[in-house]
Amino acid sequence: MPTSLHHEWHGPEGAPVLILSSGLGGSTSYWAPNLPALTPHYRILAYDHRGTGRSERALPRADLPDAGMTDDLLQLMDETGTPSATIIGHAAGAMIAMALAARAPERVTGIVAINGWAKPDPHFLRCFAARLAILHGAGPEAFLRAQPIFLFPANWISAHTRELEAELPHQIAAFPGAAIVERRIAALAAFDITPVADRITAPVQVLVSEDDMLVPSDAGRRLAALLPNAELAALPWGGHAVNVTDPEGFAAAILPFLARVSQEP
Repeated sequence: MPTSLHHEWHGPEGAPVLILSSGLGGSTSYWAPNLPALTPHYRILAYDHRGTGRSERALPRADLPDAGMTDDLLQLMDETGTPSATIIGHAAGAMIAMALAARAPERVTGIVAINGWAKPDPHFLRCFAARLAILHGAGPEAFLRAQPIFLFPANWISAHTRELEAELPHQIAAFPGAAIVERRIAALAAFDITPVADRITAPVQVLVSEDDMLVPSDAGRRLAALLPNAELAALPWGGHAVNVTDPEGFAAAILPFLARVSQEP
């Protein structure tokens, strides 16, 4: 049956395909700051994860690993006639990309893993526990108001408070519900690529932000050291959502890697 995943195409037909897979929020809109740098060179397939955005809200059965997110991406690639692609994944999106590369290496030509991890880190587990406590104790609005603290540097939040406040009502209206958020967080907290890391033969650029408040940059360093074909790119500033706060620096870091990967046979 169809995945019922909302997806969008950007960029010229015939160009190398890049799949953009976002983090916990799961929405295509997350990548808006990055499209101007990517669309001149690549055919972009961006999608809303199941349970988020404009995609089907019902999640698959509870016993599926990673809440079925890897299955969903594989089915989306099949439905869109995408035999293989490079994947840019942010946090949860990086988890999905690596899981897919381990399961079906012929489908993944390269990965940019933004602020990802190999297995649960104590600090981000603490952060997720705090976020869930806010959700259960104070409700969705408080959860969403607290979200920028984990995503962005403090100075960036101060400078963009007006935009964040304007976006909040839309986030509240689109909130998928506590049960879906809990399931997605549980999938992130349980992810462990270490048993199958040697199966990920595609080139991987592990990109970390030194000031990431949610996922420590050392988690990314451990991931890069674990993978057989990885390189590390460290940005000094930008927080967890560095591609949003510093799209120019982000583009400068990833475009050379993408150019190399897209030229490989």
